[in-house]
Amino acid sequence: MKITVIGGGSTYTPELVSGLVARADALQIGELCLVDPAPQRLGVVGGFARRLVAAQGDAFAVTLTSDRQAGLDGAAYVIVQLRVGGMEARREDEYLGRRHGLIGQETTGVGGMANALRTIPVVLDIAAEMQALAPDALLVNFANPAGLVVQALSQHAPSVASVGLCNTPITAKMGLLELLGSPADPHSAELDTLGLNHLSWHRGLTVDGEEVWPEVLAASLAQLRAEPDPEWEPALVEALEAIPNYYLHYYYDTERKLAAQEAWPPSRAEEVMAIEEDLLAQYTDEAQHELPPALMQRGGAYYSTAAAELLEAHRNDLGEVHVVNVPHGGAVPGWPGEWVLELPCRVSSAGIEPLPAEPLPAACAGLVSQVKAYELLTVEAAVHGDRRAAYLALLAHPLGPPAGRIEAVLEDMLETNRAYLPRFWH
Repeated sequence: MKITVIGGGSTYTPELVSGLVARADALQIGELCLVDPAPQRLGVVGGFARRLVAAQGDAFAVTLTSDRQAGLDGAAYVIVQLRVGGMEARREDEYLGRRHGLIGQETTGVGGMANALRTIPVVLDIAAEMQALAPDALLVNFANPAGLVVQALSQHAPSVASVGLCNTPITAKMGLLELLGSPADPHSAELDTLGLNHLSWHRGLTVDGEEVWPEVLAASLAQLRAEPDPEWEPALVEALEAIPNYYLHYYYDTERKLAAQEAWPPSRAEEVMAIEEDLLAQYTDEAQHELPPALMQRGGAYYSTAAAELLEAHRNDLGEVHVVNVPHGGAVPGWPGEWVLELPCRVSSAGIEPLPAEPLPAACAGLVSQVKAYELLTVEAAVHGDRRAAYLALLAHPLGPPAGRIEAVLEDMLETNRAYLPRFWH
């Protein structure tokens, strides 16, 4: 079996490789093909990846190419983790927000929209190439904003099987098990979460089929009340009877997030750029055969676990439940079935089946509907280079600018990203 990674020159790639090596026998991997348009960076990351695999018994071949079509040819799985414009574009997204007194972040608000406008056309091109070169492959999207990208794929490349994957749900599950002091095998635990990628609420946890959410809430509230500066106000968690995804701080604590931006530099992108420089230097070291500790500073805990476990469940018909991003197809009553949601799904060789889910309470559902309106408009803007749709997307977003400043923000966004947005500059 061939697995192809688009964006194989990412500093995340060695972690992914490590996870795949651990499951090489179960997955029966023959080739891992790393694809990246930057040959020098690909050579550094790919060379280290080869040493990681060799140190574990050469479980599979690692091939490198800058020819995307060659990489896609014959793949069974295509993992997309690209970043259009690189970390420099992420930095621009962050400072775009700060210039206008708005949230600047790679997936949320105006920064997330700029990222989506750059990313969606490229991922749709990959999907079109897959139709000819790997028609039976599953596209696993990690590229941010992950859920929004899969929304575009489901609408504009429906013949390509795709799923959006994020490490946040598995990280939350592991954290909740730790909070309970549970010795349970994580595979025996299932997290009930619902919403959009980076806009969801955790509201249930079963261990060996037994619901333990009351114990989770009690332990979480006790911890929050004991902390001088808790992550969430205990009253919020108590009222929701759920634990928000930490990205909801951008919506629930907007003023604090805006104030934190004023302390830049460094922004998060600038921090990551420094971390990546160090990582790439370590990857270059021919004596390096293990993942460096600095990789944990890069973010993305359990990234490789989430990816490898999803592939194994799909490849080997395990029927496991994973929290992923797909069109829910009516699993959540009251919302259009074509909406891509982040929710528990049963994963088997037959595909990825959303499980029936209780609707969110009104206090959460209203925010999801508003952000989904923004997402749908952003997809149309990205696909067609439609400035009106882009304007309306900013109008719809709860973290967007006031109506009187939308034109200025949009023009700044498009001009800053002119090199990556040819559809807007006919």
